[in-house]
Amino acid sequence: MSRALRTTVDHGRCVGNAQCVNLAPGMFRHNENVQSEVYDPAGAPEAVVLKAARFCPTSAIRVEDAATGEVLFPQP
Repeated sequence: MSRALRTTVDHGRCVGNAQCVNLAPGMFRHNENVQSEVYDPAGAPEAVVLKAARFCPTSAIRVEDAATGEVLFPQP
């Protein structure tokens, strides 16, 4: 069973280049300001979410284990 994730996008950093939208379209989409947002927290497997976070050129995506609060990305 996969763990639940808490994934957030820092809109102060997001430039809307759509890497996360392209990698995990079931989870991320652009908002009215052409910035990424999480619209379905369970819309992609953990490995895909972490890949999307790694590919973000501005490091705007933060991924945590929802149950424990452990930061999975960025690495502490």
